[in-house]
Amino acid sequence: MTDSGRIEDRVDLSHETNALIQQTSEMSSDSSANLSDILNLLYALEKKCRVGNDTSSLVKICEHTLSIAKKLGKSLDETLECLNTLCTRRSQKSKAVTALVQAALPWIEECSNADDKLSLVVALRNITDGKILLEAERARLTLQLSKMKEEAGEVGAAADILQEVHVETYGALSKREKIEFLLEQMRVTLLKQDFVRAAIVSNKINRKVLSEEGMEEHRVRFFSLMTEYHRHEKDAYNLAVDYHTIYKTNSDLDALKATIVFLALSPFDMEQQDMLNRISADENIERLDAYHSMIKMLLKKEIINYPTPQQVELESIEAFNIGVAGLHLTSHWHAIFHTRLIQHNIRVAAAYYRRIHGSRLAELLSLDTDRLEKEISAMVSDGSVYAKIDRPKDIIRFSTPKSAEVVLSDWTSDISELLGLVDSTSHLIHQEIMTRAVS
Repeated sequence: MTDSGRIEDRVDLSHETNALIQQTSEMSSDSSANLSDILNLLYALEKKCRVGNDTSSLVKICEHTLSIAKKLGKSLDETLECLNTLCTRRSQKSKAVTALVQAALPWIEECSNADDKLSLVVALRNITDGKILLEAERARLTLQLSKMKEEAGEVGAAADILQEVHVETYGALSKREKIEFLLEQMRVTLLKQDFVRAAIVSNKINRKVLSEEGMEEHRVRFFSLMTEYHRHEKDAYNLAVDYHTIYKTNSDLDALKATIVFLALSPFDMEQQDMLNRISADENIERLDAYHSMIKMLLKKEIINYPTPQQVELESIEAFNIGVAGLHLTSHWHAIFHTRLIQHNIRVAAAYYRRIHGSRLAELLSLDTDRLEKEISAMVSDGSVYAKIDRPKDIIRFSTPKSAEVVLSDWTSDISELLGLVDSTSHLIHQEIMTRAVS
């Protein structure tokens, strides 16, 4: 149908097409066959089919022409020239282009020469560019080209090629293929150390799809890649979430160990505490004595001595010692571990003491006064604890001052409670007197 809505005239060229296909097949069997002469015959009929809107015959003649070019061509360049000629003809039918691309795709695996394989992939990507019907093929070709660039050591080029394809907008690909493509984008951008781009790509992946049945392998791969990103960001809590998701997917105890270690390294908040409580109820935790003990200590309001008895074992796991972007983070995590335990101990002290001498608290926590003051100041700044330090008197106050309104409200509440007790007591006394009088 034309743009004006008029139905196009269609000419039936099937008999002529079948006859020419048979004729050229016989000609190609001759050792002295001239490729140019055969192609000229086929191109002439291809034009008639295209102009005459005989799409089925057009597809047949195009596929046959391409097979003849591959059979008689002396090099891949001649075959690609034929492919490009057929695909770029004026007003070429989309069905013909689709058939040609799909016919050429299997040749990629047949190529033994790396240069020929690269030329074929590039040519097919150029043909599929901008064609909605060939979105899936373009995505797969892009992925293949990226892998070839990576194998050649061109990681930056591989990442740039993948970024050209916005696969999340493609309707021709299944959810699984989209996720596989996005995971590859994440992997290569992380390999390139483009962490900003990796975070953007990760947000394109639908977590609900990852949680579906049958997506376990992709879920583990995604969160394994996220550990690389969060390790670069030195985000201990999200690292714990990543490893916990991996553990929940495949019951990997090493992932559970990493979860507990990074929870211990995480800043104190309600989410961290909630996750600690959930993990403490996991039946597998009892198989890991050191990690179970660590969770118990973090959940109790008791001072933890540093180093802990489990320190060496906790810091020996692989996840604790993995570096990122050429940096070794072991010393960083070791320092953070100490800091988190100090903060835990300060919170415990704040729960039990309204005020205390700084030297005495430093002694209880096995710290020097400067480090103690530094950590308390940091905790006050981030709002995790209230404290006032009186340096001349060496007194630390943890009790929060109350406003006049709060004091009056508390006093009123206490008086009301007292009057209630007096009234209840008086009632019981009268009840006892009446009981004795009756008896």
